[in-house]
Amino acid sequence: MQREPDEDAAWRAIVDNYGERVLEDEDEAPAEPEPAPAPVEIEVEDDEPAELAEHDEDRFVPPTLGPSPRPPADRLLAWIGVFGAPAVLLLVVITGIEIPRLLGWALVGAFLVGFGYLVLRMPSDPRDPWDDGAVL
Repeated sequence: MQREPDEDAAWRAIVDNYGERVLEDEDEAPAEPEPAPAPVEIEVEDDEPAELAEHDEDRFVPPTLGPSPRPPADRLLAWIGVFGAPAVLLLVVITGIEIPRLLGWALVGAFLVGFGYLVLRMPSDPRDPWDDGAVL
């Protein structure tokens, strides 16, 4: 399929002038730019309008949440092992305190046992596909 020469020239002109300016027809005279509109001044009042003050009473105030639930003792110990043992080991390494080798291995074991216990206690049944997981 062969293009006509003037069509090829039109495409070449478009590509050559891409991004620089808007192409204008040769027959049309260039349009004069319109003057910019005058800036509009807006007056701002410091006082709150009476309409908004009336609706303050109608605003939604969420109820206060109750105390957060405490995990069962076995899971609490597992979480302490997962976060507490590495924290103690990090503190020992940073401060340079000498601890018995058995205590160091016990802290590593507490981390591994706590992590393994939490993984085993995870629910294994499939999740509801329509549940987004949000619980309040």
